[in-house]
Amino acid sequence: MAVDKVVPSAAAAVADIGAGATVMISGFGPPGQPDLLIEALYESGVTDLTVINNNAGAGGEAISELFAAKRVRKVVCSFPKAIGSTVFDDLYLAGEIELELVPQGTLAERIRAAGAGVAGFYTPTGYGTELAEGKEVRVLDGRPCVFERPLIADFALVRAHRADTHGNLVYRKTGRNFGPLMAAAAEVTIAEVGGIAEVGAIDPETVVTPGIYVDRVVLGADAGAEDER
Repeated sequence: MAVDKVVPSAAAAVADIGAGATVMISGFGPPGQPDLLIEALYESGVTDLTVINNNAGAGGEAISELFAAKRVRKVVCSFPKAIGSTVFDDLYLAGEIELELVPQGTLAERIRAAGAGVAGFYTPTGYGTELAEGKEVRVLDGRPCVFERPLIADFALVRAHRADTHGNLVYRKTGRNFGPLMAAAAEVTIAEVGGIAEVGAIDPETVVTPGIYVDRVVLGADAGAEDER
């Protein structure tokens, strides 16, 4: 039976993201960020979100709108601060948003662990700092290591360069950052893409995220343009 995961609009793609959901959003700054899906999430009016993202403060206008509207209860990220962006900073200092700060490599590995079914891992990163408070510590090879748990999300919003109708994803350059990890770590993965091809039109050797991890595909607003951000 044919499987077509393409949905007609970003609004339809995010329609079932409800209050209190945990949402992963790909991107390393603007590259790899699904702006259309974030905008649709904002327009949906959903509240009380937990957002897992590399850079809360450097996400551009779409994600800043989401924060400014106070739709996000908590952010798990490695870079909350960004030059020229004060929205997140102001909310945090006012006590209106929670922050879980995670070192970037640890953040990536916690997301990867969720997709791989790993229950947790030890890392020396963060030992002896406030980031390790309350966490289990074990000495391995003479080095104190902190036990970190995986990060699992209800939804992942990712940006890819191209997809086929089965949801197989191809990324372009720095757009391939957190997307592949997040796609495997969420219950539902929604991909915003720059182009959609028929099954068989994409070389299997270039597929990074297999369609088995992707539930919905939506064409981005910049369809047909090279993703140069």
